[in-house]
Amino acid sequence: MTAMTDRLVPAPQPADTPPRETDDTVRRRRRHRARPKGTRLQRWSAYLMLGVASLFSLGPFLWVGLASLKLPIDAFSLPPVWSFTPTIEAYRILWYDRGFGSFLANTLLVGALTTVISLVVAAPAAYALSRFKHVSGLWILLLALVFRALPRMAVVLPFYYLARITGLYDTRILLVVVLVAVNQPFTIWLLRDFFASLPEELEESAMVDGCTRIGAFRRVILPVAGPGLVTAAVFTFLLAYQEYMIPLVLTQTDAVTLPVFIAQFSTENIQDWPVISAAAVSLALPIVGLVLLAQRFLVAGLTAGSTKG
Repeated sequence: MTAMTDRLVPAPQPADTPPRETDDTVRRRRRHRARPKGTRLQRWSAYLMLGVASLFSLGPFLWVGLASLKLPIDAFSLPPVWSFTPTIEAYRILWYDRGFGSFLANTLLVGALTTVISLVVAAPAAYALSRFKHVSGLWILLLALVFRALPRMAVVLPFYYLARITGLYDTRILLVVVLVAVNQPFTIWLLRDFFASLPEELEESAMVDGCTRIGAFRRVILPVAGPGLVTAAVFTFLLAYQEYMIPLVLTQTDAVTLPVFIAQFSTENIQDWPVISAAAVSLALPIVGLVLLAQRFLVAGLTAGSTKG
């Protein structure tokens, strides 16, 4: 019995053996070592600078949002009125009396069609230019960039005369065609950099297995190019959504978009500041929602083209 008890009792540890560290202790030590070395003053200075930058960025939007909830007499008060009873009368006037919904529908429809057509045309073009290493490919990209850099008026006037001749003036179809033509170079450049960051071994492996170049592009490249396509789609939609000069010249009543409507309404009704503020907030909210929904893909798409391989 004594022998069995001796076998069950663990052998005593030497007195100088340090206690075994747990996994949590090891992780805490690693996090502590990974922390950047800096004083608390430096960290709080960085937080202060970020707070000031955020205030400057969000301040105008918050100011307009508050003005849209005030009465006209409070919106024009100096110094500003901070204690007031919120009202949505400005939004009711904007949506029901001014027909804001029809202009919003025009803008969203034109922006969505412009984005879809631009991606359908730009994706294969950008892929071809990313794999075509001849010097002529660079010249094509440079010519596209020069066309994108032209002043809007130099591009809009020829389209205006063509629209009058063809009878497409003041139509959504005309706006979509012109916006695709104007913004296509930007979409091609953005997607070309993303496709160039993808290794060529992807489609080469697919072609070894029997795919054609187009089949490899459709089955292999496009599925992994999701972040780049979403990024290009968001920026193309933003360019079409906030375009002012092209709709101003090529529309009159039926196909007027939000930027033109808000500019005309602000000029004619400068005294109705709450309604103008409500229009600005209603114009910005769809964009804010779109960016928030696509922010994960935007970060991946914008950083993917920074490195190659």
